[in-house]
Amino acid sequence: MATVEECRAALGTLAAQLDRNADAQGKLDFERTLACRVPDLGTAFHARLSGGRLLDIADGDDPKAKIALTADSDHLIALLTGKLDVTRAIASRQIAVKANPFDLLKLRKLF
Repeated sequence: MATVEECRAALGTLAAQLDRNADAQGKLDFERTLACRVPDLGTAFHARLSGGRLLDIADGDDPKAKIALTADSDHLIALLTGKLDVTRAIASRQIAVKANPFDLLKLRKLF
């Protein structure tokens, strides 16, 4: 089981990757709140997706988030580091994503 600090660091790495991609690909018109829930650690994070970037990562849940990702810590780390394919992870129920279907299509452009 990964630690809270490792999950936080993986989210930071994802944010840096999205920053590089946003600069290279231009801005994606996308403004949403994001909750990342890690039940095996009993913790959660929240952030904003804005212009193709992941901003304002903070501890704690956002129950009103437009996009909610739920994953155990090891699956979250694997997903955020590119070792776990998001489509396979969803199909095998390793992660769960709650979002508007149109938002999911836009999210695909970020990665």
